[in-house]
Amino acid sequence: MPELPEVETIRRGLAPALEGATIAQLEIRRPDLRYPFPERFTGRLMGQRIESVTRRAKYLLLALSGGETLIIHLGMSGRLSLRKGQADEVKTVGEYIYNTGALPQHDHVFIGLSNGASVVYNDPRRFGFMLLAESGSLADHKAFAGLGVEPLSPGLTSNYLAAKAAGKSADMKSFLLDQRIVGGLGNIYVAEALFRSGISPRRTAGTLARANGSPSNRAEKLVPMIKDVLEDAIAAGGSSLRDYRHTDGNEGRFQEAFAVYGREGQPCVRPGCGGTVKRLVQAQRSTFYCGDCQR
Repeated sequence: MPELPEVETIRRGLAPALEGATIAQLEIRRPDLRYPFPERFTGRLMGQRIESVTRRAKYLLLALSGGETLIIHLGMSGRLSLRKGQADEVKTVGEYIYNTGALPQHDHVFIGLSNGASVVYNDPRRFGFMLLAESGSLADHKAFAGLGVEPLSPGLTSNYLAAKAAGKSADMKSFLLDQRIVGGLGNIYVAEALFRSGISPRRTAGTLARANGSPSNRAEKLVPMIKDVLEDAIAAGGSSLRDYRHTDGNEGRFQEAFAVYGREGQPCVRPGCGGTVKRLVQAQRSTFYCGDCQR
């Protein structure tokens, strides 16, 4: 599943072509994805101007002039391809390591725009979905009502994290992957942020808070590392993992800078450590860490 940096990379690739354009053509080539398409989906989208292309956690949000927002989640294998003009080559938004090839039989949604650009949604596994919601009450929508703070927002602070972690017995990784606490933080970047912070993924989450509820030293270290690793990944165009490519067709390069993720058995990259990257399974997800320098 694409994580926050990959979705943000896609958003940045789509926005220049989509914002201000009107939906002039819409083809729905099957009745459903993970869920059925919304009632009167075509009629509600046709003729709408796309006011903005934003992101909440791992969701893409297209605000429409009629007061609704198109919510897009890519699931496991969803991808968006963009053609900026009739004569331009179609380019996939993002890059994907399990390259499913974007076979045309998996092109499920086609959106043609008034400026000549077009977007195709391709999804072999069909775990992605599209929803429509009233823009004014988006925060109350079932997809967002329970989401935690955006990790790159000012709301993610050591005080916030300590308050959420106080008294928690869950391990550190499971705590950080809880979307009710931090919305959009995923497996890869949790592993990398914990490494940069020197914190073991097996450590109890409650150690982010002192006895009086104030942030511990670990919380003070962790918050800036979460932000740094996400910003570094976005700057690198995301990670070309599993099924991911960005809008111009180029691969993300952050995977070349992974310190622990996918490096089981390899030497720790922290200067002077001398340890080896280990792998364990937590909550049915692979965890990579250095047992020597992450405590």
